[in-house]
Amino acid sequence: MTNVFIKNETLQWEEVDKGVSRTILAFDPALMVVKVKFEKEAIGALHQHMHVQISYVESGVFEVEIEGVKTTLQQGDTFFVPSNLWHGVVCKQAGVLIDSFSPMRQDFIK
Repeated sequence: MTNVFIKNETLQWEEVDKGVSRTILAFDPALMVVKVKFEKEAIGALHQHMHVQISYVESGVFEVEIEGVKTTLQQGDTFFVPSNLWHGVVCKQAGVLIDSFSPMRQDFIK
């Protein structure tokens, strides 16, 4: 059985790129939720994956690109990325994204 209660103070952060850190909040084979912190001007490089992704902007301001279309999102906004579409972000004001993936991102587990 996995942890069913996750407390913020117990989270372990991993630096994944310059100015970008993440922590896995919870997962099972069908779903994963990840918190990602960005410093101002940090980049989540354009990439694609087979997972469906929904991301919630917990804080900050992000320029989000999906399949060549860009928009600016801020606290309270959400974006949806269907499987295999190219997507990425540029952080305009330091913030946090809450990313959910289905199925889970096996590549995030060490």
